[in-house]
Amino acid sequence: MERNDTRVRRLLGELARAIRRLEELRAIPQADFLADPHKVASAKYHFIVCIEAAIDVGNHLISKNSLGTPEDYGDVFRLLGKAGVLPAEFADHLVNMARFRNRLVHIYWEVDDAELHRLLTDGVEDLERFILLLRQALAPKPSPPP
Repeated sequence: MERNDTRVRRLLGELARAIRRLEELRAIPQADFLADPHKVASAKYHFIVCIEAAIDVGNHLISKNSLGTPEDYGDVFRLLGKAGVLPAEFADHLVNMARFRNRLVHIYWEVDDAELHRLLTDGVEDLERFILLLRQALAPKPSPPP
């Protein structure tokens, strides 16, 4: 799979850093997390960074490999699933993550803080899996013997 290694490394690095911050927030008991508006706001921001980085690296790979033209952010993950970079069922999880990003950015007042905490518990693993799957897809393939 073709790519600009520098760009992909930078984006995956940003994603990994934001995941680490979300993991720190995930370790906070739910009642303490929900009682602290600064922690809630921090989690929202780091989710936006994670999802944006995942979308950006996905768009980059789609463009470099002529995998189609995404119609929206969720379509980035659908196209990666269709190309076999991501398992199709997992791509659907990430489509939901893209929808969550849209809510965080455009209708943030409708994001329930308890739902946000649930995503800290369940969604961070999806982002970690995304990095793992991309690294596997981008790993150099051994050349066939002559």
